[in-house]
Amino acid sequence: MKTIYCEKIPRITKTKWELEKTLNVKIFIKNDEVMIDGLPEEEYFAEKIIEAIGLGFPFKTAMLIKEEGIVFEKINIKDYTKRADMETIRGRIIGTGGKTLKTLVELTKCHFEIYKNTVGIIGEAEFVKNAQEAIILLIKGTKHGNVYAYLEHHQIREPGDLGLKEIKKKKSSTITNFK
Repeated sequence: MKTIYCEKIPRITKTKWELEKTLNVKIFIKNDEVMIDGLPEEEYFAEKIIEAIGLGFPFKTAMLIKEEGIVFEKINIKDYTKRADMETIRGRIIGTGGKTLKTLVELTKCHFEIYKNTVGIIGEAEFVKNAQEAIILLIKGTKHGNVYAYLEHHQIREPGDLGLKEIKKKKSSTITNFK
């Protein structure tokens, strides 16, 4: 049985039945603690999904964690800066009208949520690495343009045609004139 501390208990309570059904675990809520009982693998996924919901991710986005290749990572802003004004740093990550966050979503193909001094990222493992680096660069004060350039330069591309497939030649139709 695992126990998790969660500040957003109403969000967990609202989705408790669906979580139990989907993840095949039993969830017990007492004050600010969520207790999970089930098989170890199911407890692990339930713990990660409950953490994600507690951080502010929508239920459907949090449930992506259960899929193969999808990971959930948290970055504590205080681990990367000594600045006291956390509002400024959160503002740098979000951007004016959420513009920076939208750009990060497009460039990294990941989902982001910010709650207090924590940034949560859900996405495919190879994309989350770049997303983490981008968030850390923004926290440390790197210019937005440089962060975008970093992401564009380190973007993961689909493997293209390596010339290994045989190209089928069209049959040419020839018309001959006999005299």
